[in-house]
Amino acid sequence: MNVSYIIKTYGLAVLLLTAATFSSCKKDGNPHNLPDVNPEDYEGTVDGFHSTEEIYPDNLVAYFSFDEDATEQLSGVSPTSKAGDAIVESGFKGNALQLDEGYLYFANQFDAFKTDVFKSFTISQWIQISNNGATRTQLFQLARPGMLNGNIDIILDTQSRPASDISYLTIRPYFTTVAGGRQDNLNNALSPTIGPDNWVHLVLSYNGATGTFNIIANGVSIGGYNNRGVGNNLFNAYEPSELIIGGNYNVIPDKEVNTDASFAGMTGKIDEVRIYNVFMSPAIAGSLYRLGLANK
Repeated sequence: MNVSYIIKTYGLAVLLLTAATFSSCKKDGNPHNLPDVNPEDYEGTVDGFHSTEEIYPDNLVAYFSFDEDATEQLSGVSPTSKAGDAIVESGFKGNALQLDEGYLYFANQFDAFKTDVFKSFTISQWIQISNNGATRTQLFQLARPGMLNGNIDIILDTQSRPASDISYLTIRPYFTTVAGGRQDNLNNALSPTIGPDNWVHLVLSYNGATGTFNIIANGVSIGGYNNRGVGNNLFNAYEPSELIIGGNYNVIPDKEVNTDASFAGMTGKIDEVRIYNVFMSPAIAGSLYRLGLANK
């Protein structure tokens, strides 16, 4: 635009008006009036989180730290019976639960796991486990009294490979459906490195709206059959339920429900068990993993 021509022809007032018009067309750098971000607020964070406790704090419904004992921290409930167990110093974070063909058995109905309130779930734990070439391991079970299969079963096929094989662990979780059946997932291609020198972060996460059922190990989604369907295939937390860590009823004396001997009590370590009543995306599960590595 010829500024001299505008001044000569229309005067300075018009020029000032033209400049104001051009100025008003400049793009607003903050059209939604968002608050300023202070970079110092994010120093030392992992994916924007300061600690593990910042991830879904209102949806954490059970927590086992195993720092002092095997008590569930939120309810204060202790195991009804246990075997082959010890709290040891060499945990992933502080102390951990060590099992030698052992288990923890909680013979009570946790309110947090009742049908009406437990629709979606995420179960996070750090484990040290080895294959054994002999028996399966039941890492976690939301048990149904009198039945071998629970509402949720986290089964590790430790029988399929010798202890010397630390390259692959078959992870096979199940859940019960509203129709009375079972749905599962399986890592048929990817696996974390296991063995007595390796801690593995294992997350099972289920979405009660979409039927998505993920296996996430060390921040990587490894499940081969994540879409479990809706309708009659949706998860149902049948009541009453009990809780077993490291086994099922058949490894607990006087609680056996049939002659199945394919499972033994867990041998290995487990730490920082967190149970949420919400689906956790792989991205957030990855943040939980990295927060753990950073001891946050």
